[in-house]
Amino acid sequence: MKSPILPAIAVASLFALAACNPKPTTEVVDANPDPMANTLANAAPIALPPAIEAEKSMRCKDNSLVFVTFFQGAKQVVVRTEKDGTPTTLTGETEGGELTAPGGWAFKGNTSNITLTQPGKPALTCKA
Repeated sequence: MKSPILPAIAVASLFALAACNPKPTTEVVDANPDPMANTLANAAPIALPPAIEAEKSMRCKDNSLVFVTFFQGAKQVVVRTEKDGTPTTLTGETEGGELTAPGGWAFKGNTSNITLTQPGKPALTCKA
């Protein structure tokens, strides 16, 4: 006859293992409150930069080329006088108004026609 002690020990050990909690507990390492929590909760929402609306190469009256990147909202453009030249960002306060940059840059227009004033040069009219 078989001894019932061996199966009883196996069942008892399974009950002991089943009583263990398989879910890990979360440990709190630092109980100090976040010093920036109130500042961040009361901060104004962050506005994303405008998306690119169009990139155009424009021919001016003096037969020069200007490369313009237009942004949505018509409050910002980036102008380059050479294809891989230094970009100049011109900004304005009102949509469709004159855009300016330090040093004497001025820009007015849309994706078809622009008037561009560069430092030390007369205003140029350019078309896409």
